Amino acid sequence: MNTDELKTYIETAYADRSLLKTPPHAEAVEQTIALLDSGKLRVAEPDEAGDWNVHGWVKQAILLYFGVRGMETMEVGPFEFHDKIPLKKNLASAGVRVVPPGTARYGAFLEPGAIMMPGYVNIGAWVGAGTMVDTWATVGSCAQIGKGVHLSGGVGIGGVLEPPSATPVIVEDGAFIGSRAIVVEGVRVGTEAVVGANVVLTASTRIIDVTGSEPVEMRGEIPARSVVIPGMRTKRFPAGEYGVPCALIIGHRSESTDRKVSLNAALRDFGVAV
Repeated sequence: MNTDELKTYIETAYADRSLLKTPPHAEAVEQTIALLDSGKLRVAEPDEAGDWNVHGWVKQAILLYFGVRGMETMEVGPFEFHDKIPLKKNLASAGVRVVPPGTARYGAFLEPGAIMMPGYVNIGAWVGAGTMVDTWATVGSCAQIGKGVHLSGGVGIGGVLEPPSATPVIVEDGAFIGSRAIVVEGVRVGTEAVVGANVVLTASTRIIDVTGSEPVEMRGEIPARSVVIPGMRTKRFPAGEYGVPCALIIGHRSESTDRKVSLNAALRDFGVAV
């Protein structure tokens, strides 16, 4: 089936789950997940303007995949798993390094040169070339991680499956996410941004640029090359004033310097914990 045919079968099956019992619709689901696994299809992808387009029908296929798959026991050496979705295979031929017990689920894609320490990459996710998924870092379903990204130890990249039209978490090329940082609910981290340790970014988190004479507030997106640390803002409640977490943009990486040099300079000059 071509992409248009797959899309039609997926959308009709999503509207009427009973159609999953018919071979063409079930086959369309299986074929779509296989395309995701091989990197020939993505849940979301950037256009020439830098905006991200979400393919909602591909998310629908992932949700339907749970319906067509049955539970099975999988044994990998001394490890046993019991799940509906198999593990990703053929890592050597894909040029991907996975350190035990790192786990990537079938339907996720890791470009050649990606490295997984003992972390986790869920179905529908995309991980770019040269990216490091460090120890106990997790990449949630459908998250899009660019090339040359470093997800430090314990980073939590949230999954966004429903609604199918919702934008997944996006971490663009060259970004650095510090230890135990959390990025969820479709937040976008721009190219070469530095997110410090323990920063929590949700759709409602206030992101405050404090580099100018007046604070500038935004939500849902870290601008390219921004250097971000955790902060607190005061908010009044009926019981009094309390500190509420926020994210502070305290500087920007230089566009004119080498990426690695710029990263080291940002960490040193702005004192960002990683």
